[in-house]
Amino acid sequence: MYDTPSPASSAILERDGRFLLIRRRNPPSADLFAFPGGRGEPGETPAETAVREFEEETGIAVYGPELFATYDLKQQNEAGEITSHFFLSVFLVQSDATTEAVAADDAADAGWYSVEEIRRLPVPASVLECAERLEARMQARGITA
Repeated sequence: MYDTPSPASSAILERDGRFLLIRRRNPPSADLFAFPGGRGEPGETPAETAVREFEEETGIAVYGPELFATYDLKQQNEAGEITSHFFLSVFLVQSDATTEAVAADDAADAGWYSVEEIRRLPVPASVLECAERLEARMQARGITA
């Protein structure tokens, strides 16, 4: 059933050195903080999924998706059986700088977090990895929050 991963996408929006995260309401990552995103729909490209899911979960229309990372994510139960399997495409996106996030759809909460704050939140490893990579990239370019 989970031999072939289901497509999923998420999107990263950064403002002033802080990243928009939502707290997931539903499995497979219920109660974890993550970048807005979700499952792909039939006929949808990964970039289209990222843009659609971002707006559904935050109310923010985003544009210019740029592929940043991909992950083959498997979750297993205690018996070692795979309970979910997703191929996640993570995109960097842009938006109007004044639009406020409002948690909706699968999002219980939405907020802006620094990498230091993300390190203290319950997040999937992929979220922390992406945030730390982006922070390092900003520092290398001399961009500080």
